Amino acid sequence: MAGEKFAIEMSGVTKEFKVLNRHEGLKGSIRDLFSRDYKIVRAVDDISIKIKSGEIVGYLGPNGAGKSTTIKMMTGVLEPSGGEIRVNGNVPYKNRVRNAENIGVVFGQRSQLWWALPLVESFKLLKDIYMIPTKDYNDMLELYQSLVDIEPILHKAVRQMSLGQRTLSDILAAFLHNPKIVFLDEPTIGLDVSMKAKIRNLIKGLNQEKNTTVILTTHDMGDVDALCRRIVIIDHGKMIYDNDIEHLRRYFGSYRTLHLRLENSGWKEILVDESKTNVMAIISEYQKSERVKDIKLEDVSTEEVIKKIYEGAVA
Repeated sequence: MAGEKFAIEMSGVTKEFKVLNRHEGLKGSIRDLFSRDYKIVRAVDDISIKIKSGEIVGYLGPNGAGKSTTIKMMTGVLEPSGGEIRVNGNVPYKNRVRNAENIGVVFGQRSQLWWALPLVESFKLLKDIYMIPTKDYNDMLELYQSLVDIEPILHKAVRQMSLGQRTLSDILAAFLHNPKIVFLDEPTIGLDVSMKAKIRNLIKGLNQEKNTTVILTTHDMGDVDALCRRIVIIDHGKMIYDNDIEHLRRYFGSYRTLHLRLENSGWKEILVDESKTNVMAIISEYQKSERVKDIKLEDVSTEEVIKKIYEGAVA
């Protein structure tokens, strides 16, 4: 659409790595030191995407799909092998400093906070690093307090925090300088249900208040359901899905998960496409060999939908 503002634009982006063909054993290791026997691995393969300002996009895929490589190109850490990429109108790898000023990053629980200092002191250091005006800094702390009670952790040393408190603090730090885009990598991994809910509410609240674009990589479908209207899925470096999450649910609307508790085998879970298969026929088939003691029928979960897409049933 004319005049529409995009936070991220990628056109035909690829990334290739030269990987040594290694040989086995001690002799092979010595030979590898002088070897020129390389193969080219394409980690990202012709990805084109436009992400509007203020969107929360789930960037999903199995391990090794190319998610991290794509994010590293968006943040300017890696240069693409081909194609064009712009983040906030800048080419990230050509304007790394300018790009860094306008993005926030939480990656792999690698903290940007100072381990021995109270959280508020880390915030003050970040205020100076990003040259945040005092009024903007104070306004952001007030916003944090309204979204999540930060007082109990504000004067606590990072090394004394629980995993959930550290993750929460890192997300707060990533948003502190009011960046236009924040990249979050597995933000709720390893956390309990209560802390996951708190972090999801925080991300949603900051997105709504500041119109911050959020790129979320996660294996937790609870994060996707709670935060993302749009999801992008890649596998083997190729984009295999880019649409809103409701489209997925509509597409897989005929799928149900059938749970059967069998007399000798216990619970069995079956994914059923009701447009093709009658549920009662499946139950009757199982009854022939073993008594069915209990039945539950549920709507298909987002996680199962994603799994179907990985297996090739692309909407």
